[in-house]
Amino acid sequence: MEVGFFTMPIHPLDKDYRKTLAEDREAFLLADEIGFSEAYCGEHYTDAAENITSSTVFIASLAAATKNIRLGTGTVNLPNSHPAAVAGQIAMLDHMLDGRLNFGISPGGLASDAEVFGNLEKNRNEMFVECIDMVLEIWKRDAPYSIKGKYWEVTTEKTQMTDIGQGIMPKPLQKPYPPIICTVVAPYSKGITAAAARGWKPISANFLLPKWVKTHWPGYVEGCKQANTEANPMDWRIAKSIFVCEDRKKAEEYALGNGSPYVFYYSQLLTKMLKHGRANLFKEDQNMSDDALKLEDICKKLILFGTPDEVADKILAFREEVGEFGTLLYAGHDWKDVNLAKNSMKLMTEKVMPQINSNINIAAE
Repeated sequence: MEVGFFTMPIHPLDKDYRKTLAEDREAFLLADEIGFSEAYCGEHYTDAAENITSSTVFIASLAAATKNIRLGTGTVNLPNSHPAAVAGQIAMLDHMLDGRLNFGISPGGLASDAEVFGNLEKNRNEMFVECIDMVLEIWKRDAPYSIKGKYWEVTTEKTQMTDIGQGIMPKPLQKPYPPIICTVVAPYSKGITAAAARGWKPISANFLLPKWVKTHWPGYVEGCKQANTEANPMDWRIAKSIFVCEDRKKAEEYALGNGSPYVFYYSQLLTKMLKHGRANLFKEDQNMSDDALKLEDICKKLILFGTPDEVADKILAFREEVGEFGTLLYAGHDWKDVNLAKNSMKLMTEKVMPQINSNINIAAE
């Protein structure tokens, strides 16, 4: 099993914007330095807590500063962008990263983003499909493209001068294009099946209960069957909120205590999910009332914290429950204590992952 990194991120509203961006960037640099295999960041235009507005711009800032890690958009929210803009930016970014790019896509889940871009009342799933189809067509075709859809049109027919390069859009370095990754949130997701049928790989969200994460694998297998390909567990990524510390008491306090950045994260998510009718993600029993949900219970179920030995045991137990998967994505949270946050990531690679992989290898023998 490999370890990667995924951050939305979610920061305190009164924290200096420059500082949050600098710390988020430093987390990616650290992940590259200590051997994380890949790292993703989300994007939201209208959220003061989730304040990376463009995952492509953020990742571009890391292109020359990282050496080995694959970087991913997590995700480009396609209904909010013109497909020509997405195709051009991702193609350029793939070249900037020398082919180390994973292209994460989604319809976008933040209602205020949908409103600000004027698609709150539109069929965003339909827009999502049309946008990615156009992006892939742009990369497949030569100018002048002439691609027409319900929401967008892409052409350079009237203005092209291909002999001097005008009207020609760039293509990605990776062929035919970078790996396409989709974040999966809903229990028994139909989206993961549709994505797998197109050859796309899944990330199961870190704020989903294990029993619902487990439902993603059968859907992925079904989609692979539709594409006449074999489902490989190594292609499945699962994100988890993790905090590791040599001091057990300090680990619990930082993960669950007053002022915890982890508790703040889930408080933000719970408030949003309740507002938009998606609190079922936190319910073991789907008949449970929203009023019965308690933040403390959610945090205890979804945050894996403790000493390296304890966290390794918890991750192995999680793997036993949901099934085999290839990459564990360490979810990034606000660095309330910079030293503790950095040390947790280091312990993850130096102490936790070797134990996990040793146990996996022993079990396989």
